[in-house]
Amino acid sequence: MAKKTFKTRCSWADTDALYRTYHDKEWGVQVRNDRKLFEFLVLEGAQAGLSWLTVLRKRENYRRAYDQFDPQKIANYGPKKIKVLLSDEGIIRNRLKVAASITNAQAFLKVQKEFGSFSEYMWGFVGHKPIKNKFRSVKDLPARTELSDALSKDLKRRGFKFVGSTIVYAHMQAVGMVNDHVADCFRHREV
Repeated sequence: MAKKTFKTRCSWADTDALYRTYHDKEWGVQVRNDRKLFEFLVLEGAQAGLSWLTVLRKRENYRRAYDQFDPQKIANYGPKKIKVLLSDEGIIRNRLKVAASITNAQAFLKVQKEFGSFSEYMWGFVGHKPIKNKFRSVKDLPARTELSDALSKDLKRRGFKFVGSTIVYAHMQAVGMVNDHVADCFRHREV
């Protein structure tokens, strides 16, 4: 009989199967693709005041409703599309968050034009390589840092909405700019 092996994960990941999958396959993996970075930016903004699990459960609906997170299309959404989004039960129907996603798409395109890619801009804040933390417990993880404060401030200056320092730090964790898997988590070494 084969012996079962148990993996040590960040404690939050063992609370739900969807969290486990997200933790094991995505969280903390370096994302350099602009569209994927934009997706996370929209989803992190939508999550404000809610649990990340709520957003993960609606993620496929967001992809459908938001044209696979094509910033060019989203930047041109008008009143008709906003009305459709606000009536879509598959996403978080918050008028301010929907409006922010459109504003952010417009700001995103400007950053792409200025820097050549959004990835170049974002990753420039960490010297183009991830910060590898070695926290012992999830309780030790910060909600924000001086770096997320600086990035948040710059994003706001460029016209982005729903990009407070806490949201920005969560974004940095999600896209691998910061490795905040706890030291004994099996993913800490892998990412």
